[in-house]
This record gives sequence, C-alpha cells and structure tokens, in this order.
Amino acid sequence: MSILFSVLLFLHIVGAAMIVGYWIATMKQPTVHPRQRDGAFVQLITGIAMMGVLPVLHNQDPAHFDEPDYVKLGIKFAIGLAVAVMAVIGSRKVKKGEAVSTGLAHGVGGLALINIAIATIWQ
Repeated sequence: MSILFSVLLFLHIVGAAMIVGYWIATMKQPTVHPRQRDGAFVQLITGIAMMGVLPVLHNQDPAHFDEPDYVKLGIKFAIGLAVAVMAVIGSRKVKKGEAVSTGLAHGVGGLALINIAIATIWQ
C-alpha cells in the first residue's frame, strides 16, 4: 500500500509541476495552457486517491504515517478544485481564441503555488 501511495505522490507532484511550470514560463504574457488544466486534474485525482489511502496506511503503520489532517486536506481540495475550474475556463478561452485575463492566469498558478506551500509547510 505504501508503494501505491508513493506512486500517487509522484504523480501529484508531476501535476503540480505542470501547473506551476507553465505559469512561470508564461509569466510575461500570462495565459492558461491546456497542460495546466491536465495538471489540475492529475492533482485532483491523485489527491483524492491519496486521501483514501492515508487512513489505511495509518492503521497499518501508525509509526510512519500520521493520522490524516482532514482540515488541511479539505482546504487543499477546495484550492485544487478552484485551480481546476479556473484552468478549464482559461483553456476554453484559449481554444476559442479569446484573451485570458491576467488575473485568471495568475490565479491558476498562484493558487497552485499556495497549495504546494500548504502541503509542505503545514505540519
């Protein structure tokens, strides 16, 4: 089960890199890249899967896996959902040839960065 969690965590980090990497790459001319949308979905799916695996891991090995902090996970889920919604809106605008507002583009990358900070700093 811990191997499954490690694979999910790896994919979760890849999803974050897809969002933040494209955000940094397009910072001078902000837009939302379709891969940011894909990264947001990867983050949501793997995050939900990890939320399901964590209690099992804690029950199997409480010494190595703390009890899940559902407040933290709920906040991360809400931010991740907001990132995904904004990324979908932005990628649809790009597909239609419409301009993506600076606020929307920076919202996708900035909120993803905040989510990474919550994951790493909040103990």
